[in-house]
Amino acid sequence: MSYTALYRKFRPDEFEDVKGQDAIVRTLKNQIKAGRIGHAYLFCGTRGTGKTTVAKIFAKAVNCENPADGSPCGECAMCRAVASGASMNVIEIDAASNNGVDNIREIREEVAYRPTEGRYKVYIIDEVHMLSIGAFNALLKTLEEPPEYVIFILATTEAHKIPVTILSRCQRYDFKRISIETIAARLTELIEKEQWDVEEKAVRYIAKMADGSMRDSLSLLDQCAAFYIGERLTYDHVLEVLGAVDTEVFSRLLRELIAMDVHRVIGTVEELVMQGRELSQMASDFTWYLRNLLLVKGSDNMEDILDVSTENLAQLKEEAQMIDNDTLIRYIRTFSELTNQLKYATQKRVLLEVTLIKLCRPSMDSGKDALLDRVRAIEKQLEEGLPERPVRQAAGAGGRESRPEEIKRPELPKALSEDIKEVVKDFRAIANEASPMLKIYLKKARLSAGEGNRLLIVAPDEMSAGVLGSQEHKKEIEELIEQKVAKSVEIEVRQMEEGRRFEDHFVDIENLINMEITVED
Repeated sequence: MSYTALYRKFRPDEFEDVKGQDAIVRTLKNQIKAGRIGHAYLFCGTRGTGKTTVAKIFAKAVNCENPADGSPCGECAMCRAVASGASMNVIEIDAASNNGVDNIREIREEVAYRPTEGRYKVYIIDEVHMLSIGAFNALLKTLEEPPEYVIFILATTEAHKIPVTILSRCQRYDFKRISIETIAARLTELIEKEQWDVEEKAVRYIAKMADGSMRDSLSLLDQCAAFYIGERLTYDHVLEVLGAVDTEVFSRLLRELIAMDVHRVIGTVEELVMQGRELSQMASDFTWYLRNLLLVKGSDNMEDILDVSTENLAQLKEEAQMIDNDTLIRYIRTFSELTNQLKYATQKRVLLEVTLIKLCRPSMDSGKDALLDRVRAIEKQLEEGLPERPVRQAAGAGGRESRPEEIKRPELPKALSEDIKEVVKDFRAIANEASPMLKIYLKKARLSAGEGNRLLIVAPDEMSAGVLGSQEHKKEIEELIEQKVAKSVEIEVRQMEEGRRFEDHFVDIENLINMEITVED
């Protein structure tokens, strides 16, 4: 027998099994018990919250021969027929693929005939907002004055797209997102039935990832369990399967952002990419992490609201003392926008790195939100002390200026290898073939000779050094060199100290070999 997905296998058959929609379930059961059944219902809400499931149970209940407390018995001929999909009284229509006027006209013709068995004909129209304007107009008259034996149940995730004329003729029920606790409890119940071994922390993370959708949580559990068949499903396993990131990494990334350490931030991104983490999910989860931090910072009594462990809560409280509210809100706004941008981005890593670099270097951001961070960066620089510069002293009695000790000029190695010379001659052409982000930073860099016949790339600032010095970009440069000149040359990246001149510390080997430099805009 073929495998049945969890969300299909454990779809509720009666109202008591529906989780997280107690108010709606109670209202519908009361209507059935009192015989006050409406002719048109509109079920609204996000995906996976039970709209279609409740519609099917309701269709079963109104036709049940022996209803119990408003719920279907599940044993009579009508209940079994509806459950198996063989009933002629319950018609499911997907409006996404049947959205034309002709499809609705067929319904208008069919409602003229009474049900052959049972009391009601129930039409469940899923994704009803996909109907065309003409189809809505064709449905309007039937919806307004349907025969007494017809019930329409319209389900949609986008109620705002439905015409007001349709809305005014329906009883509207809004299905809310299901809480993490409710989803986790349901998952635990099903895991016990399946006799799986799943760590509690893993269950809660899956419940959180479902974002209020019970169906999504079952699909995620199915996916994770399939990857580790016969093994204990742990929290780390779930992170690996879903491409998610542990909160420990978020804590490290936040501290690196606060310290404005570009090199370490880029290194963390490199680590996540090499682990195969999904960057869109990482940005979304990091936004959630920052939200938790803001709540901790706003109040001391957040233990009941935050879905975090005691250790993580203590960590959040420590980090709350390290960052001010304005900066934290700016981070949240930035990552909320980034999450939306990453959904459609082709170069997700570049977009993430640029965003992180801007947060570390507020001077790059001209927006008003970055103003406080720019001030904070200046204050930090003043606290650490500005770099000392050589100072000219006033001329003495002899009319000569007394100067600080002369800086010793660097000298070119006696034997610069031919391979290095050949690479330097073609380096600007090589740089033009690099990836867009790398190409920008290579244009600003200068070349010198390193120890052991290495090619030394000198970056003008810390940010550039962080980008050029990443393992991925160094490897890309070395591969480009090998493709261009058929030589394998090892490169080294260094950062130019602030306030210092390149010529005082390095030999400009490009000028020494009289290379013609070509720079493309």
